[in-house]
Amino acid sequence: MSTAELATSYAALILADDGVEITADKLQSLIKAANVDVEPIWTTLFAKALEGKDVKDLLLNVGSGGGAAAAPAAAGGAAVEATPEAAAEEKKEEEKEESDEDMGFGLFD
Repeated sequence: MSTAELATSYAALILADDGVEITADKLQSLIKAANVDVEPIWTTLFAKALEGKDVKDLLLNVGSGGGAAAAPAAAGGAAVEATPEAAAEEKKEEEKEESDEDMGFGLFD
Protein backbone atom coordinates (compact mmCIF):
# COMPACT_ATOMS: atom_id res chain seq x y z
CA MET A 1 0.00 0.00 0.00
CA SER A 2 1.17 3.47 -0.75
CA THR A 3 1.39 6.26 1.79
CA ALA A 4 -1.66 7.90 0.23
CA GLU A 5 -3.75 4.77 0.61
CA LEU A 6 -2.64 4.21 4.18
CA ALA A 7 -3.28 7.81 5.19
CA THR A 8 -6.74 7.74 3.63
CA SER A 9 -7.53 4.40 5.27
CA TYR A 10 -6.48 5.65 8.68
CA ALA A 11 -8.45 8.85 8.24
CA ALA A 12 -11.54 6.82 7.32
CA LEU A 13 -11.08 4.65 10.42
CA ILE A 14 -10.77 7.76 12.61
CA LEU A 15 -13.98 9.21 11.19
CA ALA A 16 -15.79 5.88 11.58
CA ASP A 17 -14.60 5.54 15.17
CA ASP A 18 -15.96 8.99 15.99
CA GLY A 19 -19.27 8.18 14.31
CA VAL A 20 -18.80 10.93 11.72
CA GLU A 21 -19.97 10.54 8.13
CA ILE A 22 -17.07 9.74 5.81
CA THR A 23 -16.76 12.36 3.06
CA ALA A 24 -13.88 13.33 0.80
CA ASP A 25 -13.61 16.76 2.44
CA LYS A 26 -13.39 15.34 5.96
CA LEU A 27 -10.83 12.75 4.87
CA GLN A 28 -8.75 15.45 3.19
CA SER A 29 -8.86 17.71 6.26
CA LEU A 30 -7.66 14.89 8.54
CA ILE A 31 -4.87 13.99 6.14
CA LYS A 32 -3.74 17.64 5.86
CA ALA A 33 -3.71 17.86 9.68
CA ALA A 34 -1.27 14.92 9.66
CA ASN A 35 1.00 16.70 7.14
CA VAL A 36 0.64 13.98 4.51
CA ASP A 37 0.36 14.84 0.82
CA VAL A 38 -2.43 12.87 -0.81
CA GLU A 39 -4.00 13.43 -4.18
CA PRO A 40 -7.72 14.26 -3.90
CA ILE A 41 -8.63 11.22 -6.03
CA TRP A 42 -7.83 8.91 -3.10
CA THR A 43 -10.17 10.67 -0.69
CA THR A 44 -12.91 10.74 -3.32
CA LEU A 45 -12.50 7.01 -4.06
CA PHE A 46 -12.54 6.04 -0.40
CA ALA A 47 -15.52 8.29 0.35
CA LYS A 48 -17.54 6.80 -2.53
CA ALA A 49 -16.53 3.25 -1.63
CA LEU A 50 -17.55 3.67 2.00
CA GLU A 51 -20.69 5.72 1.34
CA GLY A 52 -23.64 4.22 3.20
CA LYS A 53 -21.54 1.45 4.76
CA ASP A 54 -20.83 0.86 8.42
CA VAL A 55 -17.03 0.63 8.62
CA LYS A 56 -17.10 -0.90 12.09
CA ASP A 57 -19.40 -3.65 10.83
CA LEU A 58 -17.07 -4.26 7.88
CA LEU A 59 -14.13 -4.67 10.25
CA LEU A 60 -15.99 -7.04 12.53
CA ASN A 61 -17.09 -9.29 9.66
CA VAL A 62 -13.83 -9.51 7.75
CA GLY A 63 -13.36 -13.26 8.15
CA SER A 64 -16.95 -14.36 8.38
CA GLY A 65 -17.27 -15.12 4.70
CA GLY A 66 -20.97 -15.57 3.87
CA GLY A 67 -21.66 -19.21 4.82
CA ALA A 68 -23.88 -21.59 2.93
CA ALA A 69 -27.65 -21.48 3.24
CA ALA A 70 -29.26 -24.14 5.39
CA ALA A 71 -31.29 -26.82 3.65
CA PRO A 72 -35.05 -26.60 4.19
CA ALA A 73 -36.51 -29.15 6.62
CA ALA A 74 -38.94 -30.49 4.01
CA ALA A 75 -36.07 -31.52 1.76
CA GLY A 76 -34.47 -33.54 4.55
CA GLY A 77 -36.30 -36.75 3.59
CA ALA A 78 -35.48 -36.32 -0.08
CA ALA A 79 -31.82 -35.89 0.75
CA VAL A 80 -31.81 -39.18 2.67
CA GLU A 81 -33.36 -41.01 -0.27
CA ALA A 82 -30.82 -39.60 -2.71
CA THR A 83 -27.85 -40.54 -0.53
CA PRO A 84 -27.49 -44.20 -1.68
CA GLU A 85 -27.58 -43.10 -5.33
CA ALA A 86 -24.99 -40.44 -4.68
CA ALA A 87 -22.80 -42.97 -2.88
CA ALA A 88 -23.04 -45.34 -5.86
CA GLU A 89 -22.02 -42.54 -8.23
CA GLU A 90 -19.07 -41.65 -6.02
CA LYS A 91 -17.91 -45.29 -6.02
CA LYS A 92 -18.07 -45.35 -9.83
CA GLU A 93 -15.99 -42.19 -10.01
CA GLU A 94 -13.44 -43.64 -7.58
CA GLU A 95 -13.20 -46.82 -9.67
CA LYS A 96 -12.50 -44.74 -12.77
CA GLU A 97 -9.76 -42.86 -10.96
CA GLU A 98 -8.19 -46.10 -9.72
CA SER A 99 -8.18 -47.61 -13.20
CA ASP A 100 -6.18 -44.65 -14.48
CA GLU A 101 -3.37 -45.43 -12.06
CA ASP A 102 -2.45 -48.83 -13.60
CA MET A 103 -1.13 -48.02 -17.05
CA GLY A 104 1.39 -50.84 -17.35
CA PHE A 105 4.48 -48.88 -16.44
CA GLY A 106 5.83 -47.18 -13.40
CA LEU A 107 8.02 -44.26 -12.65
CA PHE A 108 11.05 -46.38 -11.84
CA ASP A 109 10.61 -49.16 -14.47
